[in-house]
Amino acid sequence: MLNLSYEYKLSLTKIQLEQTEHIFEVCRSVWNFALRERMDWSNSRKSRINACSIQQEYIIPADAPYPNYHVQAKALTKARKENPRLASVNAQVQQQVLRTLERAFIDRERKGLGYPRFKNHSRMRSFVFPQMLKNCIKGNRIKLPQLGWVKFRQSRPIPDGFVVKQARIVRKATGYFVILSLQSDVDIPQTIPHGHPKGLDIGFICAVVTSDNESIPRPRFLNKYSRELKRLQRMLKKKQKGSCGWKKLQKRIARLHFKTASHRKDYHFKLSHHLVKDAGMIFVEDINFRMWQRSFLSKSSADFGFGQFINILEWVSFRTDTYFCKVDNRYTSQECPECGARTGKKDLKERVHQCPECGYITGRDHASALVIRNRGLDLVAVGQPVQEKASGDGRSG
Repeated sequence: MLNLSYEYKLSLTKIQLEQTEHIFEVCRSVWNFALRERMDWSNSRKSRINACSIQQEYIIPADAPYPNYHVQAKALTKARKENPRLASVNAQVQQQVLRTLERAFIDRERKGLGYPRFKNHSRMRSFVFPQMLKNCIKGNRIKLPQLGWVKFRQSRPIPDGFVVKQARIVRKATGYFVILSLQSDVDIPQTIPHGHPKGLDIGFICAVVTSDNESIPRPRFLNKYSRELKRLQRMLKKKQKGSCGWKKLQKRIARLHFKTASHRKDYHFKLSHHLVKDAGMIFVEDINFRMWQRSFLSKSSADFGFGQFINILEWVSFRTDTYFCKVDNRYTSQECPECGARTGKKDLKERVHQCPECGYITGRDHASALVIRNRGLDLVAVGQPVQEKASGDGRSG
């Protein structure tokens, strides 16, 4: 089974725009009510009988079940019969809001996070139609539940053999978009290692340095709009929060951020296609880029978007039948690619690799890319993770 997601921009009429905003508001009300209900149930179980608050205490009966998805979905069905505002929106759309809240609470328990946030008008940005008709697309129009036939900009055709399963309506700074979930009943085997291997070293001075000694400088996406962004933010600080001028400036700032993100994503796709053009195997380091965001280079890390680039590179490798693999990132800058000897820790100002054992001299980033390529080739040859194959022969792993 192969799943794809295609995004198109919608051209809504005035009536369809009002209906879409009405759906957003109802979904926001459902989210806030369900979240408040879960939080009240949890808070009512925290206080002991002999230690109640001296101000107020919201008490829920002891036999009341925990309001999980099934309990809240059943209550939503009853509420729709009594509340015409809830009944005016597709029931499946509201159920998907409850499912999203359920996933948020599951992630909260797994990752140790806080409660999900309540949604104001600007925070509720999407809703889902979980079921679509078979022939829902005709030319540049798509038939959405409750909205009817909606025009969209078909920037690329939907591939043959794929069926539209879901449609997500997203509100962004530049308009409304639909993200179609396409599904095809095909079985695609994993890519077999073949062709020319290429190791990639990712850094801040050069965005990517390949094992073929190709250096790609790191572009500064924020620098292009930073001056305009600072000017608008200074103007926003002088506006009264919630006023019409404040909202207009918020939209202009959001458009600048959207434009920056679009340029960044476009560059990542072009760079990924350039890297896989003459390669059969791509090897990168398995790095936790979230930790990079917490360092003194957090702004530079966020500007380039290293995590998004790796995800796009993996996707482009899959589309172009290129083998993609992540290798161990430890000591890639402290190992000689020629003899495998450890050269010790280097400062960031040391940009040249010079091995004291074999005398091999090259750029520091190029040496790291060669080490990544060698580890990837070892991983492909053995067929198991590098850290499991160390056998005391002096090689890294």
